[in-house]
Amino acid sequence: GTSDPYVKFKLNGKTLYKSKVVYKNLNPVWDETVVLPIQNLSQKLWVKVYDRDLTSSDFMGSAFIALTELELNRTTEQILKLEDPNSLEDDMGVIVLNLSLAVKQGDFKRNVSVTGCLGGLQPSPAPCSSVWRAVCRGDCVRMKKQFCMYKRFTSLLAFQSSFMRSVRLSDSLRKNQLWNGLVTITLLEGKNIPGGGLAEIFILLKLGDQRYKSKTLCKSANPQWREQFDFHYFSDRKDILDIEVWRKDNKKHEELLGTCKVDITALPTKQTNRLELPLEKHPGSLLMLVAVAPCTGVSISDLCVCPLGDPTERKQISQRYCIKNSFQDIKDIGFLQVKVLKAADLLAADFSGKSDPFCVLELGNDSLQTHTVYKNLNPEWNKVFTFPIKDIHDVLEVTVFDEDGDKPPDFLGKVAIPLLSIRNGKQSCYTLKNKDLERASKGVIYLELDVLFNPVKASIRTFKPREKRFMEENRKFSKKILSRNVDRVKKITMAIWNTIQFLRSCFLWESTVKSVIAFVVFVITVWSVELYMVPLALLVLFAYNFSLIKTGKVSSTQDAQASEAAELMGLDEDDDEDDKESEKKGLIERIHMVQEIIIAVQSILEEIASFGERIKNTFNWTVPFLSVLACLVLVAATVILYYIPLRYIVLIWGINKFTKKFRNPYAIDNNELLDFLSRVPSDVQ
Repeated sequence: GTSDPYVKFKLNGKTLYKSKVVYKNLNPVWDETVVLPIQNLSQKLWVKVYDRDLTSSDFMGSAFIALTELELNRTTEQILKLEDPNSLEDDMGVIVLNLSLAVKQGDFKRNVSVTGCLGGLQPSPAPCSSVWRAVCRGDCVRMKKQFCMYKRFTSLLAFQSSFMRSVRLSDSLRKNQLWNGLVTITLLEGKNIPGGGLAEIFILLKLGDQRYKSKTLCKSANPQWREQFDFHYFSDRKDILDIEVWRKDNKKHEELLGTCKVDITALPTKQTNRLELPLEKHPGSLLMLVAVAPCTGVSISDLCVCPLGDPTERKQISQRYCIKNSFQDIKDIGFLQVKVLKAADLLAADFSGKSDPFCVLELGNDSLQTHTVYKNLNPEWNKVFTFPIKDIHDVLEVTVFDEDGDKPPDFLGKVAIPLLSIRNGKQSCYTLKNKDLERASKGVIYLELDVLFNPVKASIRTFKPREKRFMEENRKFSKKILSRNVDRVKKITMAIWNTIQFLRSCFLWESTVKSVIAFVVFVITVWSVELYMVPLALLVLFAYNFSLIKTGKVSSTQDAQASEAAELMGLDEDDDEDDKESEKKGLIERIHMVQEIIIAVQSILEEIASFGERIKNTFNWTVPFLSVLACLVLVAATVILYYIPLRYIVLIWGINKFTKKFRNPYAIDNNELLDFLSRVPSDVQ
């Protein structure tokens, strides 16, 4: 009962612009701005709406914009009724646009532009001047002189205004980005949720522009979540925590069951507050723990005052993360300093052949941003950013965007740097990649990174659940990803199948020598094996793979995996959606059902493949820190199993499990082995 609409702007049969797809929505909001060059105002600019499907796009109606009716340099809102002569529907819906007609500066051939805004976003000021239209009616000589003078004057004004704007933005960005606290929400359970016994229940939590979605639970009026979420807290803002309870039935229909609010500023800090929140205008309540704690280590500064540049401050930070402080403030794992120096040879995103680049740095859910350097393909930022490290296995992502006024910024390139791969104090040049990090993009960026962390705290954190990410867009079906996941699962399946076939050949005596050796090893192993030998055998496997890497017989596991991943990613590179118009509308519900099933299969295959690859990569020393940690755990397990009888170990384990609820009634259940494996990268990662 829904659609996946997107919009095309067409002129003379040519597509000038195509919007993003808004999935599963009959009232989509695009929030996009587009500038379109128009040669002749008598032309009709068509706006056509399509529904994206697996194989083709279904036509959902069209309307046209009469350009002659637009007033120059004035923004008007138009509500266009969509029509389809081949449809039996009388009401095809409407599309809302903000339109502004302006004269484009400097280009004789392309002198009119239309700024269209879908979804009601206010358009950016027109980047052109009405002076040009008036001047065009005079004689050519006077026109050229006035235009040259005007151009010099506007260039000077643009330079001065962009410089002042950079200074103002730099100060305001620094102030608005730096959080000084963390709000930790532990969502425990719901009580008497209306309709909870008839549908699946999930929770949405919002604090400012930060959003989390809980896991979806089975049908129950008293669901148990036991999940933890961390929000950034800005003491100078009066943000209210909004909590929404939703239910989802078998037809994927979602319904709001109730809401409640929490005033974070009214809660005492540095303590855990147990709250039972009744739902507004509905029966039922939610039980949760809320803790507000101060946060340090977040800063933006110039190169001359970077924190680790001062020997005294560097010594203090190093002492904070030394071994002797391993059990003080267990959540404070480390400190990251990033010097964003400059970029070179960036992609030109503007009509002028320039860009207005700025950088966004992301570490988990933490995000900071540089100021914008205007009209430059080789910008220099020379800023220093610091982050507190909550998980040493996080990846620092640095993305370069082009500022585009009120429109969403254009993507220019991205790099991803695992914290454990950082070489302290070394300036490095990174090639920018595309959004999926699969192929190189245009340009490079220069960074200097320093990371200080406590290895004991980092090891303890490895066996706890990863931090949940803010809400992201729903996963989409991709033939490329599905094909890649099928190949990954096929490799794991073939490895297991080959092992089974080897054992079968030994039992069938297909090779006498092989079967005799297998029989002797089997008898000796069963007769002499002890339980402590199991982790000892795994340690031998670690040692064997380590010796292969050191002797050069295996050049680089990561290089081999990277080449395999590149081959997999190369499948179906031209996986673009079919733009062919389709007027036929049949079996839409079945197609949506097939889409959901395929997306579910795609996700399950990825989980299976990633699980097998992570086990392999643990033994292959892909991440040395994790492999060393696994070896230490196996050594401890070997010693414990050698000296302590198994019955005592099982007894201690059982007592811990039975008494955990009484010792900590609000504890969050987790599996340490799965939490460890979640830090090991898969081949694709």
